[in-house]
Amino acid sequence: MDTNSINIEYIDVNDALSRVGGNMSLYKRLLGRLVDGNLYDELLTALQNGDVEESTRQAHSLKGVSANLSLVKVNGLSVELEKLVKEGSDYSSCLDELKQAYETTLEQIAILLNQ
Repeated sequence: MDTNSINIEYIDVNDALSRVGGNMSLYKRLLGRLVDGNLYDELLTALQNGDVEESTRQAHSLKGVSANLSLVKVNGLSVELEKLVKEGSDYSSCLDELKQAYETTLEQIAILLNQ
């Protein structure tokens, strides 16, 4: 697959492939696990329950997974959200942005998985 022809705004495919030794099949399997998982939903549940410790842990998990998969926008917003939750600051705007970025990233993952 020619990764230069992939127009993916929120995913750095070349960086991700460098992490998995250029193995697109492996990368797709890892992306599939993210899609099938519920990291984002667990984060939302923790935030809705007002559980700061669990919210911080879930934001940290999403931050790590998104970094490893080179999901650039989700990663940056997860970093910011984790910080805001830890500080007890208003995170509503960041969470709105993260929701949009996560949904867009899932759409872009679907494109990758179907190539």
